[in-house]
Amino acid sequence: MVDDDLWALIEPLLPPWPEKSPGPRPVPDRLCLQGILYILYNDIAWQLLPLELGFGSGQTCWRRLDRWQQAGVFDQLHRILLAELNAAGELDWSRACVDGSHIRAKKGGADTGLSPVDRRKTGSKHHLICDGRGTPLKVITTAANVNDVTQTLALVDGIPPVAGRPGRPRRRPDSLLGDKGYDSNPARRELRKRRILPVISRKGAPNIKGLGKLRYVVEQTLALLHQFKRLAVRWERRTELHDAFLSLACSLICWRRLKKPHP
Repeated sequence: MVDDDLWALIEPLLPPWPEKSPGPRPVPDRLCLQGILYILYNDIAWQLLPLELGFGSGQTCWRRLDRWQQAGVFDQLHRILLAELNAAGELDWSRACVDGSHIRAKKGGADTGLSPVDRRKTGSKHHLICDGRGTPLKVITTAANVNDVTQTLALVDGIPPVAGRPGRPRRRPDSLLGDKGYDSNPARRELRKRRILPVISRKGAPNIKGLGKLRYVVEQTLALLHQFKRLAVRWERRTELHDAFLSLACSLICWRRLKKPHP
Protein backbone atom coordinates (compact mmCIF):
# COMPACT_ATOMS: atom_id res chain seq x y z
CA MET A 1 0.00 0.00 0.00
CA VAL A 2 1.10 3.57 -0.65
CA ASP A 3 1.12 5.56 2.60
CA ASP A 4 -1.42 8.44 2.46
CA ASP A 5 1.22 11.01 3.47
CA LEU A 6 3.64 9.77 0.82
CA TRP A 7 0.89 9.81 -1.82
CA ALA A 8 0.12 13.43 -0.86
CA LEU A 9 3.73 14.28 -1.84
CA ILE A 10 3.71 12.25 -5.06
CA GLU A 11 0.29 13.09 -6.52
CA PRO A 12 1.00 16.78 -7.31
CA LEU A 13 4.16 15.74 -9.21
CA LEU A 14 2.33 13.46 -11.66
CA PRO A 15 1.58 14.76 -15.16
CA PRO A 16 -2.18 15.26 -15.65
CA TRP A 17 -4.22 13.21 -18.10
CA PRO A 18 -6.08 15.05 -20.91
CA GLU A 19 -9.65 15.80 -19.78
CA LYS A 20 -11.33 14.15 -22.78
CA SER A 21 -8.99 11.42 -23.92
CA PRO A 22 -10.60 8.74 -26.14
CA GLY A 23 -10.94 5.15 -25.01
CA PRO A 24 -11.47 3.69 -21.53
CA ARG A 25 -10.53 5.65 -18.45
CA PRO A 26 -6.91 5.00 -17.47
CA VAL A 27 -6.11 2.93 -14.39
CA PRO A 28 -5.82 5.37 -11.42
CA ASP A 29 -2.28 6.61 -10.85
CA ARG A 30 -2.21 5.45 -7.24
CA LEU A 31 -2.97 1.86 -8.24
CA CYS A 32 -0.30 1.96 -10.96
CA LEU A 33 2.23 3.25 -8.40
CA GLN A 34 1.36 0.29 -6.18
CA GLY A 35 2.00 -2.01 -9.16
CA ILE A 36 5.39 -0.37 -9.79
CA LEU A 37 6.27 -0.75 -6.10
CA TYR A 38 5.24 -4.42 -6.23
CA ILE A 39 7.72 -4.95 -9.10
CA LEU A 40 10.44 -2.98 -7.26
CA TYR A 41 10.08 -5.06 -4.10
CA ASN A 42 9.45 -8.49 -5.62
CA ASP A 43 11.31 -8.40 -8.97
CA ILE A 44 8.84 -10.29 -11.11
CA ALA A 45 8.49 -9.88 -14.86
CA TRP A 46 6.06 -7.10 -15.83
CA GLN A 47 3.81 -9.56 -17.69
CA LEU A 48 3.52 -11.67 -14.53
CA LEU A 49 2.07 -8.87 -12.37
CA PRO A 50 -1.10 -10.56 -10.99
CA LEU A 51 -4.23 -8.85 -12.34
CA GLU A 52 -6.15 -9.87 -9.20
CA LEU A 53 -4.07 -7.35 -7.21
CA GLY A 54 -6.05 -4.62 -8.99
CA PHE A 55 -3.04 -2.58 -10.12
CA GLY A 56 -3.79 -2.94 -13.84
CA SER A 57 -1.66 -5.00 -16.23
CA GLY A 58 2.12 -5.07 -16.08
CA GLN A 59 2.20 -3.26 -19.42
CA THR A 60 0.00 -0.46 -18.03
CA CYS A 61 2.29 -0.05 -15.01
CA TRP A 62 5.39 -0.14 -17.24
CA ARG A 63 3.95 2.62 -19.45
CA ARG A 64 3.15 4.70 -16.38
CA LEU A 65 6.73 4.25 -15.07
CA ASP A 66 8.04 5.41 -18.45
CA ARG A 67 5.68 8.41 -18.54
CA TRP A 68 6.57 9.48 -15.00
CA GLN A 69 10.30 9.06 -15.56
CA GLN A 70 10.09 11.31 -18.63
CA ALA A 71 8.27 13.90 -16.48
CA GLY A 72 11.04 13.75 -13.85
CA VAL A 73 8.64 12.62 -11.12
CA PHE A 74 11.02 10.37 -9.19
CA ASP A 75 13.96 12.80 -9.15
CA GLN A 76 11.61 15.56 -7.94
CA LEU A 77 10.26 13.30 -5.19
CA HIS A 78 13.80 12.44 -4.04
CA ARG A 79 14.71 16.15 -3.93
CA ILE A 80 11.57 17.04 -1.92
CA LEU A 81 12.31 14.32 0.64
CA LEU A 82 15.95 15.40 0.93
CA ALA A 83 14.71 18.95 1.65
CA GLU A 84 12.40 17.63 4.37
CA LEU A 85 15.26 15.68 5.96
CA ASN A 86 17.46 18.80 5.72
CA ALA A 87 14.77 20.93 7.37
CA ALA A 88 14.56 18.38 10.20
CA GLY A 89 18.35 18.54 10.69
CA GLU A 90 18.71 14.92 9.59
CA LEU A 91 21.34 15.42 6.87
CA ASP A 92 25.03 15.40 7.81
CA TRP A 93 26.81 17.77 5.40
CA SER A 94 30.13 17.54 7.26
CA ARG A 95 31.08 14.64 5.00
CA ALA A 96 29.85 12.59 2.08
CA CYS A 97 30.93 9.06 1.17
CA VAL A 98 31.27 7.41 -2.25
CA ASP A 99 31.37 3.77 -3.32
CA GLY A 100 30.34 1.48 -6.17
CA SER A 101 28.66 -1.90 -6.38
CA HIS A 102 28.28 -4.39 -9.26
CA ILE A 103 25.00 -5.96 -10.36
CA ARG A 104 24.23 -8.51 -13.07
CA ALA A 105 22.48 -7.13 -16.17
CA LYS A 106 20.42 -10.05 -17.47
CA LYS A 107 19.21 -8.46 -20.73
CA GLY A 108 22.19 -6.25 -21.57
CA GLY A 109 21.31 -2.85 -22.97
CA ALA A 110 22.78 0.62 -22.48
CA ASP A 111 25.40 1.13 -19.76
CA THR A 112 26.30 -2.55 -19.44
CA GLY A 113 29.68 -4.22 -19.88
CA LEU A 114 31.77 -7.24 -18.94
CA SER A 115 32.02 -7.39 -15.15
CA PRO A 116 35.58 -7.72 -13.78
CA VAL A 117 34.21 -9.29 -10.56
CA ASP A 118 31.59 -11.66 -11.99
CA ARG A 119 33.43 -13.97 -14.45
CA ARG A 120 33.12 -11.29 -17.14
CA LYS A 121 29.36 -11.65 -17.32
CA THR A 122 27.34 -8.67 -18.53
CA GLY A 123 26.72 -6.24 -15.72
CA SER A 124 26.22 -2.68 -14.56
CA LYS A 125 27.51 -0.72 -11.61
CA HIS A 126 25.75 1.54 -9.13
CA HIS A 127 27.89 4.49 -8.02
CA LEU A 128 26.50 6.10 -4.86
CA ILE A 129 27.20 9.27 -2.93
CA CYS A 130 25.53 9.59 0.48
CA ASP A 131 25.73 12.02 3.38
CA GLY A 132 27.55 11.22 6.62
CA ARG A 133 24.52 9.28 7.90
CA GLY A 134 24.05 7.21 4.76
CA THR A 135 21.15 9.12 3.19
CA PRO A 136 21.43 8.62 -0.60
CA LEU A 137 22.10 11.91 -2.43
CA LYS A 138 22.79 10.64 -5.97
CA VAL A 139 23.20 7.29 -7.74
CA ILE A 140 24.68 6.83 -11.22
CA THR A 141 24.37 3.66 -13.33
CA THR A 142 27.32 2.75 -15.58
CA ALA A 143 28.70 -0.33 -17.29
CA ALA A 144 30.29 -2.82 -14.88
CA ASN A 145 33.80 -2.19 -16.23
CA VAL A 146 33.78 1.55 -15.45
CA ASN A 147 36.27 2.50 -12.73
CA ASP A 148 34.94 4.18 -9.59
CA VAL A 149 37.34 7.11 -9.84
CA THR A 150 35.83 8.24 -13.17
CA GLN A 151 32.51 8.96 -11.43
CA THR A 152 33.80 10.98 -8.45
CA LEU A 153 33.04 14.43 -9.85
CA ALA A 154 29.86 13.31 -11.62
CA LEU A 155 28.52 12.14 -8.25
CA VAL A 156 29.53 15.33 -6.43
CA ASP A 157 28.15 17.56 -9.17
CA GLY A 158 25.02 15.41 -9.41
CA ILE A 159 23.89 16.20 -5.85
CA PRO A 160 20.70 18.22 -6.37
CA PRO A 161 20.27 21.60 -4.67
CA VAL A 162 18.73 20.67 -1.31
CA ALA A 163 16.44 23.28 0.24
CA GLY A 164 14.88 23.12 3.70
CA ARG A 165 17.19 25.53 5.53
CA PRO A 166 17.51 29.33 5.50
CA GLY A 167 19.69 30.68 2.70
CA ARG A 168 20.61 29.11 -0.61
CA PRO A 169 19.95 25.39 -1.17
CA ARG A 170 22.91 23.22 -0.20
CA ARG A 171 24.63 20.86 -2.64
CA ARG A 172 28.20 20.49 -1.40
CA PRO A 173 29.48 18.45 1.55
CA ASP A 174 32.45 19.76 3.53
CA SER A 175 34.53 16.65 2.81
CA LEU A 176 34.43 13.54 0.61
CA LEU A 177 35.49 10.12 1.88
CA GLY A 178 36.62 7.42 -0.53
CA ASP A 179 38.70 4.24 -0.59
CA LYS A 180 41.73 3.58 -2.82
CA GLY A 181 39.48 3.12 -5.85
CA TYR A 182 39.05 6.92 -5.82
CA ASP A 183 42.77 7.73 -5.57
CA SER A 184 43.38 10.47 -8.15
CA ASN A 185 45.30 13.72 -7.77
CA PRO A 186 43.31 15.49 -10.55
CA ALA A 187 40.06 14.54 -8.73
CA ARG A 188 41.51 15.83 -5.44
CA ARG A 189 42.34 19.15 -7.12
CA GLU A 190 38.84 19.44 -8.57
CA LEU A 191 37.27 18.67 -5.18
CA ARG A 192 39.36 21.39 -3.52
CA LYS A 193 38.24 23.84 -6.23
CA ARG A 194 34.69 23.05 -5.09
CA ARG A 195 35.77 23.70 -1.47
CA ILE A 196 35.42 20.01 -0.61
CA LEU A 197 38.20 18.38 1.44
CA PRO A 198 39.22 15.04 -0.16
CA VAL A 199 39.74 12.27 2.41
CA ILE A 200 40.78 9.48 0.04
CA SER A 201 43.23 6.64 0.73
CA ARG A 202 46.25 6.40 -1.58
CA LYS A 203 47.21 3.21 -3.40
CA GLY A 204 50.29 1.57 -1.93
CA ALA A 205 49.90 3.42 1.39
CA PRO A 206 48.15 2.36 4.59
CA ASN A 207 44.46 3.23 4.78
CA ILE A 208 43.64 6.53 6.48
CA LYS A 209 43.07 5.72 10.16
CA GLY A 210 39.39 5.53 11.07
CA LEU A 211 38.22 5.99 7.46
CA GLY A 212 36.57 2.56 7.23
CA LYS A 213 34.45 3.24 10.31
CA LEU A 214 33.17 6.50 8.77
CA ARG A 215 32.68 4.98 5.33
CA TYR A 216 30.63 1.97 6.39
CA VAL A 217 27.44 4.03 5.90
CA VAL A 218 27.85 4.02 2.11
CA GLU A 219 28.22 0.23 2.02
CA GLN A 220 25.18 -0.04 4.27
CA THR A 221 23.12 2.17 1.93
CA LEU A 222 24.18 0.19 -1.16
CA ALA A 223 22.98 -2.92 0.68
CA LEU A 224 19.67 -1.16 1.45
CA LEU A 225 19.24 -0.26 -2.23
CA HIS A 226 19.86 -3.86 -3.25
CA GLN A 227 17.25 -5.12 -0.78
CA PHE A 228 14.82 -3.81 -3.39
CA LYS A 229 15.00 -6.96 -5.48
CA ARG A 230 14.51 -5.15 -8.81
CA LEU A 231 17.79 -3.31 -8.18
CA ALA A 232 19.84 -6.35 -7.14
CA VAL A 233 19.67 -7.59 -10.76
CA ARG A 234 19.15 -5.28 -13.71
CA TRP A 235 16.37 -6.30 -16.13
CA GLU A 236 15.65 -2.98 -17.88
CA ARG A 237 17.55 -2.55 -21.14
CA ARG A 238 16.90 1.20 -21.02
CA THR A 239 19.05 2.88 -18.36
CA GLU A 240 16.47 5.60 -17.69
CA LEU A 241 13.88 3.01 -16.61
CA HIS A 242 16.39 1.28 -14.32
CA ASP A 243 17.25 4.74 -12.94
CA ALA A 244 13.53 5.41 -12.34
CA PHE A 245 13.51 2.43 -9.96
CA LEU A 246 16.75 3.70 -8.38
CA SER A 247 15.29 7.17 -7.71
CA LEU A 248 12.12 5.64 -6.32
CA ALA A 249 14.18 3.41 -4.00
CA CYS A 250 16.28 6.41 -2.83
CA SER A 251 13.02 8.26 -2.12
CA LEU A 252 11.67 5.33 -0.09
CA ILE A 253 14.88 5.19 1.98
CA CYS A 254 14.55 8.94 2.64
CA TRP A 255 10.86 8.51 3.50
CA ARG A 256 11.67 5.80 6.08
CA ARG A 257 14.26 8.10 7.66
CA LEU A 258 11.75 10.93 7.86
CA LYS A 259 9.26 8.67 9.59
CA LYS A 260 11.92 7.28 11.97
CA PRO A 261 14.34 10.12 12.76
CA HIS A 262 17.77 9.22 14.06
CA PRO A 263 18.12 9.51 17.84
